[in-house]
Amino acid sequence: MPSDTDKLDILLLGVNHKTAPVEIREKLALRDMDPPALELFYNLSSCMEVVFLSTCNRVEVIVGTNDISTAREQIVEAWLAHSGITEKDFGKSTYEYTGLEAVRHIFRVAASLDSMVVGEPQILGQLKDAYRNASETGCSGHILNKLMHKAFSTAKRIRTETRIASQAVSISYAAVELAKKIFGDLRGKSGLMVGAGEMAELAAQHLKANGIERLVVANRTLERAIELSNSLDGEAVSLAELEDVLVDVDIVISSTGAPGLVIKKDQVKRIMRPRRHRLLFFIDIAVPRDIDPKVNDIDNVYLFDIDELKEVVEENKAERQKEALKAERIVESEVIKFKSWMKSLDIIPIIKRLQEKAEAVRQRELKRTLKNLKDLNDREIKAIEKLSQSLVNKILHDPIIFLKKGSADKDRDEALAMVCRIFALNGNGETISLENYVNEKKNVKSQCGSKRAN
Repeated sequence: MPSDTDKLDILLLGVNHKTAPVEIREKLALRDMDPPALELFYNLSSCMEVVFLSTCNRVEVIVGTNDISTAREQIVEAWLAHSGITEKDFGKSTYEYTGLEAVRHIFRVAASLDSMVVGEPQILGQLKDAYRNASETGCSGHILNKLMHKAFSTAKRIRTETRIASQAVSISYAAVELAKKIFGDLRGKSGLMVGAGEMAELAAQHLKANGIERLVVANRTLERAIELSNSLDGEAVSLAELEDVLVDVDIVISSTGAPGLVIKKDQVKRIMRPRRHRLLFFIDIAVPRDIDPKVNDIDNVYLFDIDELKEVVEENKAERQKEALKAERIVESEVIKFKSWMKSLDIIPIIKRLQEKAEAVRQRELKRTLKNLKDLNDREIKAIEKLSQSLVNKILHDPIIFLKKGSADKDRDEALAMVCRIFALNGNGETISLENYVNEKKNVKSQCGSKRAN
């Protein structure tokens, strides 16, 4: 029987926003390397499979290996050599997971349960990109392929069965969600962004994503307004034109760095008559405030400021945390399923060997029988062959079921050993372990290295 050291296991080493400052994460990301960081780790002799995940908030090396201790040493040595950080800083900043703990961690990462903002969708796309890169370069394999696909399906299940991503947890997103509550549907509406900074840009992107028909950007620097409006298929105006634009828009989101008020009560009061007193919705996310609080006194005008939005955001964060508890339960159920799959890896080569041996016996005996029955026609030969196949399948059915069920209980090793002894499958022993797979990966890695060298 193969020992545990013959199996491929999973090792994960990494840093994230909770364990390391950005200057450490930047160095460990190993950007602009030749060969790339993914290939650096894949070329290590102990790493049969590799996925390298690098985002602004985390850097992780995920490997399939048949020797965790050696893989850990080689990864740390290579990472230190190419990142330039000290061994002390590396030790303080990194975390390590192996086996099912690594599986659980990846599932949580994919589901954004380990993110700075729980429920954010970006990390799943980044993990998919990392896996796609590993797959296209031949650095991923049987174990990590299964791990990544299960991580993606787990994340999808969590998004479907929980409301972990349904609440706005950024000021810009909350502003747009508030506008949707006021108007019901933003399609056919027009919006004005006052300011062209990061928060204004995020809010504008959310407005476009929710179907707003017309988007105008007003900024002190017209060049920046044009730049942002072009990226969003909108229009640009200067702050001097603000009052004219207010006549036609439905939603105003203001986020400038101006020291005083940008929109005053008198201005808004003047434009309400040409607007025919249509509803006008202001969201002020600037600090200090851009919009005169007194505009709230005007009929059909509604103003929300950043403090009110912060309250919404904090409430929504609390709701996401409640949903995260449901998500954690889903992760645990998927980890259990993956554990069963990992255990079943032992029996796959044994079942294959059993089937191959039975087929060899069938073919040999069939050939000997048909040699002595020379008067049979094609139809009779096919009938005998079909009979032999049916007999073999029926005989193997119970041993295969026994193997599959035995692989899930505490006596699995004894069950596998018993079947190997009964059917004389051991041979030289190693042929039913994952050694062949490991050797095959080593050959592939060697060929890839030769191609790069040429």
